[in-house]
Amino acid sequence: MDSNFGFIHEKLDIKILILFILRRLPEAISLDVLTDLTMCDDGINYFDFANCVEELVRTEHLRLEDGRYSLTEKGRRNGKITEINLPYSVRMKAEKSATALRAVQSRNAMIKTTHKNNPGGSCTVTLALSDGVGEIISMDLFAANENQALDLEKGFRKNAEKIYNELIKLILEL
Repeated sequence: MDSNFGFIHEKLDIKILILFILRRLPEAISLDVLTDLTMCDDGINYFDFANCVEELVRTEHLRLEDGRYSLTEKGRRNGKITEINLPYSVRMKAEKSATALRAVQSRNAMIKTTHKNNPGGSCTVTLALSDGVGEIISMDLFAANENQALDLEKGFRKNAEKIYNELIKLILEL
């Protein structure tokens, strides 16, 4: 018997947990984030976790692109079938963590920011907000330089909903 506390000790259970977590996220995540989400049970050690991730990539349950992990169709299908085998308390902890991350990922997916450099060092910044169905606002702004463009993008990402609501409020004032 493993001396670690927790419910998850076998590599198969760790793999099922990884598939369970990734099945609940709308986009790929880094190894660091996957590690944080998976280490929700005290029985898991990092080295077993890392080996499981590597094996899941090798068996084509996970896809690794640009340092980010996502499920393949095979991983999604097998995860759905096997997740009931996870202990209830582990599923609930993992679900809670994945739900919080999913909300952040969903919000980030609705906000688009880009900029293009213009001759002379200025930039055109494009900021857009979607409601999940379609784009609800898009605007191009002038930035004196790339640093200002990056600041505009950062500020919009942080406050997109507030900016949209204030703009609508100002437009509708008579």
